[in-house]
Amino acid sequence: MISKTRPASPSKTRVKIVLRVLLIVSILLSLILPALGLNSNRASAASLPVNKKVIVGYWHNFDNGSGFIKLRDVSPKFDVINVSFAEPSAGVTGGTIGFTPYKYTEADFKADVAYLQSQGKKVIISIGGANGQVQLVSAQARTNFVNSMKNIISTYGFDGLDIDFEGHSLYLNSGDSDFRNPTTPVITNLISAVRELHNSFGDSFMLTMAPETFFVQLGYSFYGGTCLSCDTRAGAYLPVIHGLRDILDWLQVQQYNSGPITALDDKYYTMGAADFHVAMIDMLLTGFPVGKNVNNVFPALRPDQVVMGLPANANAGGGFTTVAEVQKALNYLMKGTSFGGQYTMRSTPQPGLRGLMTWSINWDQFNNFEFSNNHRTYLDSFGSGTPDTQAPSVPASLRSSNVTSSGVKLDWNASSDNVGVTGYEVYQGNTKIATVTGTSHTVTGLTANTAYSFTVKARDAAGNVSAAGTALSVTTAGSGGGTDTTAPSAPGNVQVTAKSSNTVSLSWTASADNVGVTGYTVSYGSNSVNASGTTAVITGLTPSTAYTFTVKAKDAAGNVSAGTTVQATTDAQAGGAAPWAAGVSYKVNDEVTYNGKSYLCRQPHTSLSGWEPANVPALWILK
Repeated sequence: MISKTRPASPSKTRVKIVLRVLLIVSILLSLILPALGLNSNRASAASLPVNKKVIVGYWHNFDNGSGFIKLRDVSPKFDVINVSFAEPSAGVTGGTIGFTPYKYTEADFKADVAYLQSQGKKVIISIGGANGQVQLVSAQARTNFVNSMKNIISTYGFDGLDIDFEGHSLYLNSGDSDFRNPTTPVITNLISAVRELHNSFGDSFMLTMAPETFFVQLGYSFYGGTCLSCDTRAGAYLPVIHGLRDILDWLQVQQYNSGPITALDDKYYTMGAADFHVAMIDMLLTGFPVGKNVNNVFPALRPDQVVMGLPANANAGGGFTTVAEVQKALNYLMKGTSFGGQYTMRSTPQPGLRGLMTWSINWDQFNNFEFSNNHRTYLDSFGSGTPDTQAPSVPASLRSSNVTSSGVKLDWNASSDNVGVTGYEVYQGNTKIATVTGTSHTVTGLTANTAYSFTVKARDAAGNVSAAGTALSVTTAGSGGGTDTTAPSAPGNVQVTAKSSNTVSLSWTASADNVGVTGYTVSYGSNSVNASGTTAVITGLTPSTAYTFTVKAKDAAGNVSAGTTVQATTDAQAGGAAPWAAGVSYKVNDEVTYNGKSYLCRQPHTSLSGWEPANVPALWILK
């Protein structure tokens, strides 16, 4: 049968012509602007609202039996398309990365990338994979890596970079024990190379990572740089994640092709079931002691930095999890809806969990879109993803310490945000001098005997920036490397404001100093505690015992004032738990109170400021 169609009206013809012209212009811009170092398609990562749930899929730049798909034909259910893979072109240790589109001319591939971006999708180049081992063992390899990746990203107009290092790409040298300060070249070179790429392309440049559980969660039980007779690759991604967490959009651990992993309850969980996915995600949302060393805790990621990685079907990888099991896990993680599993979450429900990743787009199509169709409907039930426009609260209590003739250390209190603070901008006068993830920064290169003004702003995951906090004026010490030698005045009016059988609360009036008081020390017998303000709660005391407390002030240069003393006798033994305090050695099942709630100690440790029971579920459990 031959079908007949009516000729299009002149008005419809004009509309079609305009649409075609717009598409051609978009494609031409995508081809021309990268050559000028300007990519009009690379919108900010914030254009994927942090409260919109994403589905990330890997697109095969090869055919492994799952079938080949043109980029423009990828299911619209995917928000982010990871082109897989860019691989070494000069050997494992050479550093140079290459990429050639499969079954595409370069022009057609660029056009398809531009087409997806015009649909609001992000197209990212993924490096590595199972066959693409990359070891940046030298400074030259690092330089080759950076230069080759800049070329690939600019040529094709990619929105960002996904690190999918597997095999032996990452490992830890013996004795490399602190994930916060790694020393192994393949780790340190990767961190600095990725940061250079991000700085080169700007804040809109996206960064994601897709490690296996072996390189992340296994680090709770074993850490490759410290354990005897274990694989040096165990937990090797942790220093990379931590070193780049301020620019990391999300971590999508491959929760498949995994052996059993020990979770925070010290039980093994096996892939393919809801318990496994809850346990693995909870470790990222809670944080955990690396190698079970309570003094080496990997901090939790923000919920919007966590994506659950899954195979699209049983052909895609070991540990396939049914749609129903995945959504049971998500309901527990995001809503707190228990499914009666063995694992109990340490973190509170996190509705801000970012979404799902799958290997792969090709296998999803092979499986009649079971993954993308079902999970898109589920994730869309969490909202439309309206862009976040609420800025964080203003950083408070900016203060200085370690003032020398050429530098000063700045500290401030953390800001809060409806989604999550990602970092802080430090300003010297009106000039931004640093962006940091923590609440401290050391300024260097200052001039002796000179007054400076510093302020700090907070930034969230959507790019919103707070107003500046109250400015802090600091005068550096005199020239010749000298420092301030004037001690603060002694604290005044030291008083006992409350006491119990094992605690004494003190207060005093602030000391004065020519540069600025940075804190106070309260000593009693051979013990002492530090206080940042003019109050302190001394815990762990003996009932019915007389104590003499001496309070001294210290300034930014380390000068210490004369002491002011006060005496107090603790009350007789009474029931109930003591308030939590920093600097106390706690053992398993010790009970404390914090903010009106009672907690039991899960692991023996000496408490530090910032490890309050509500902040460290790995150490404390709510009673």
